[in-house]
Order: sequence, then structure tokens, then C-alpha cells
Amino acid sequence: MSDAPSDSPRLPSIDGLLAFEAAARLGSLERAAETLHVSASAVGKRIATLEERLGQPLLTRQPLRLTAAGKEYLGQVQAALSLLAAVPLHRREQRRVTRLSISSPPTFARQVLVPALPGFEAAHPDVELELLLSTPFLDQPAPPAEVEIFVGAVPAGGEVLLDDVVTPMAAPSLLARLPAIRAPKDLAQAPLLRTPLQPWTPWLRAAGLDWPEPAQGTRFVDLGLTLEAAACGQGIVLGRPSLAATWLRGGSLKRLFDLAVPAAMPYGLVRHGDGDAARAFSRWLVGHCDSLSASAGQA
Repeated sequence: MSDAPSDSPRLPSIDGLLAFEAAARLGSLERAAETLHVSASAVGKRIATLEERLGQPLLTRQPLRLTAAGKEYLGQVQAALSLLAAVPLHRREQRRVTRLSISSPPTFARQVLVPALPGFEAAHPDVELELLLSTPFLDQPAPPAEVEIFVGAVPAGGEVLLDDVVTPMAAPSLLARLPAIRAPKDLAQAPLLRTPLQPWTPWLRAAGLDWPEPAQGTRFVDLGLTLEAAACGQGIVLGRPSLAATWLRGGSLKRLFDLAVPAAMPYGLVRHGDGDAARAFSRWLVGHCDSLSASAGQA
């Protein structure tokens, strides 16, 4: 490879120019190092490399002073750096991101929260969410989070998210195998899915039936698994339309009756952090759940 032409520009590195400008302006390698977030020795090496590139000294050491060439060069360097700093792409500020941690029971997270998250993210692009799953009803505390979503009694200072209803639902495939179900009493010939999170007794009493709680079949300690089992045709679930919306819209579950009773426990929210991101997320989620409840009530 041939040598570069002797008249080609002797362009120095930007790091060298920044080190020289900072040291000349501040009068100290140490202060320049603090500004550039490097060591004083690194500043000295960059300036030495620049001087070697130019073929003449720009600064004297001990004390640190500009040479005649350095004084002339400093003005030229500052003008060049100002031009570079004025380039729009160079001036673009780094987006500041606020991280917000949220804990939620699995079914609420999958059926309510995750499908709606793009709406929050579009409205709050500066908030980065971290979603953690809690395990309710197993005597295990929720993972530490700034916003906690839970199912149960809502304490003072908390907010109700879903205080909705439950009603029997079943998969069309199961209904095709059973005798016709036209009235609540026809459920006597159908498998009723059971979960301690939502007993059948309140609905049965509202329907005028004095039957005991179902005592046979798999016992599900997760509302989402109970709905999934129903969608697979394993039995009839006493489910919340708000949580079953995906299955109901897709036709894999069907409401059997208009009769509904209040759910055993509401979903609620408590803020453990009081930052702007936590408040914005809480307002958004309460509003989303209000809309979801209204839609489920009309279904």
C-alpha cells in the first residue's frame, strides 16, 4: 500500500481535540479529566498524541500554559467543536426512562393487563414496565413492586379494579355431549369445575338450587386454569366475563344463563411507590378496568 500524499489533511482524533480544549479552557489536566470522565493521565496522553500529530507543542507543563501555536489553535478547535455540537443528530438528547415494577396474579396479568399494555406504552413511552407474577392464596407474599395488583379485600388507600360478577360458562364441545341445558336445574347432569377461589354456592342459591358445593373432579387453585379447563371441554366453570373475555369472543366458551352473582373477591391495586409513573399507571389501569367491566356487563 502506498503512503498517503504529503498534502493530505493531518486530521486529529476528536478525543484529542476535546482533551486539549478542556485542559486549555480549565487550566488543569485534572479538571479536564473530571469534565471528560477520564483520568488525568489519559488527558495528558491524548494531548501528547495531538501534539505529535501536529508536529509542535500546544501546551507547556508545570505550569500548564498555552504556547503561541496553542493559542491560535485553540480558537480554531473551539470553532470546529461548536460546529459539530450544532449538528442536530449530535444534539439529540438521550431519552430518559423511568422504570416501574408491577406485581400481578397470573390470570389478571394474562387476561386483563398484558393485552392492554400497548395502550399504556403508547401514552407513556418514557416508562419502562417490569411485570412480576405473584402467587395468591398460597401464603406467599407478592414480590416487591411499586404497584401491586391483588385479589381480595381492598385496604384503605387502595383502589378497586374489578368488582365484577360470575356466571356459568361452558365450551360448545362439552355442551354438544351433554343433555340440553336450558335451565339452572339442568346442570345436575353436567360436570361443574371447582375452585376454592370462587364457590358455586352463591350462584346456586340465587338460582333457587340447594345443592352442595361440587365435591368431585380436579380442584383448581387458579382462576385462569379453571377457565382453560372449561375451554378444553372438561366441565362448566363459574367464571368472570372480564377474565373470560378472550374465550367468549373467540367462541371457545359460551355463557349459559343471564343470571350472575357478585364475584367472591374483587381485584384491587395498591401503590407502594408514589412517583409520577406509579400514579399514571394506576390511573390508566383503573380506567381500563372500568371499560372492561362495562363491556363485560353488556355481553
